[in-house]
Amino acid sequence: MRSPSSAPAVSGGALASLAPVAALLGSMVSLGVGTSFAKPLFATLGAEGTTALRVGLSALMLLALWRPWRLRLTRADRGALLLYGAVLGAMNLLFYLSLRTIPLGLAIAIEFSGPLALALATSRRAGDFLWIGCAVLGLSLLLPVSGLSTGLDPTGVACALGAALCWALYIIFGQRVGHLPGGPAVALGMSVAALVVMPFGLAAAGTVLLDPGILAVGLGVAALSSALPYTLEMVALKRLTKQSFGVLLSLEPAIGSLAGLVILGERLAPTEWLAIACIVVASVGNTVSTHRRRNALAAPPPMV
Repeated sequence: MRSPSSAPAVSGGALASLAPVAALLGSMVSLGVGTSFAKPLFATLGAEGTTALRVGLSALMLLALWRPWRLRLTRADRGALLLYGAVLGAMNLLFYLSLRTIPLGLAIAIEFSGPLALALATSRRAGDFLWIGCAVLGLSLLLPVSGLSTGLDPTGVACALGAALCWALYIIFGQRVGHLPGGPAVALGMSVAALVVMPFGLAAAGTVLLDPGILAVGLGVAALSSALPYTLEMVALKRLTKQSFGVLLSLEPAIGSLAGLVILGERLAPTEWLAIACIVVASVGNTVSTHRRRNALAAPPPMV
């Protein structure tokens, strides 16, 4: 018979293990909701102005939170942060440009192909080609390169693919600043990103960006799309393994699609849901197989 004192311990342990999972899921939901609320601003600010508003306000929030000017940076660090911030700005701008003509969930799915391709680029095992096949099938259902696609706007797809390339570069350049404290590095990177996108935003929206009502909505979008997701991801990263984090993050296209459906009324065709499922499966499979391969390489040799 279980002792009365053991029940709270088990319950507390279960809650502790679920907390980082809930944090990461909350991060993805917050990002999807924030982006869904940002899309209606396109009518007033354009995609460029909305990007500038979101990235600029996010940068101010992160600067106030992390005060990165206290960091001592080498010349190499400054160069790496400039590249990191530049691709971050380009990624945000291209992603928002894609949202003008294609649904949120599909834009996320296409953008997700960037880091997925980067992860699969080093694949050498036969089993990894299964995940490559899933990813290719998913993209073929979305890209206007075959009779399988559902007729998405080519310009929107091209912008999403550009964002995918920037996401892959973001990972590469992010590794170069990985030795710096995470919070201040992201704050500096977001500040550079704001400088990159601001000229496009000012050209598209002008002084409308300073309208008090627009700024109030922008603050909410920036908090939901950047400040809150980043904070929740930091909580999750401290307690989840890389494998668990990668598997859960693979759900982002599906969560984005649901956010677009609920908030924006963006209904997807069955083939589009199938495409998202293929990309999610490819990402989950690659994450799991990579983790197993690393464990096998790290394991001690068998005793003979």
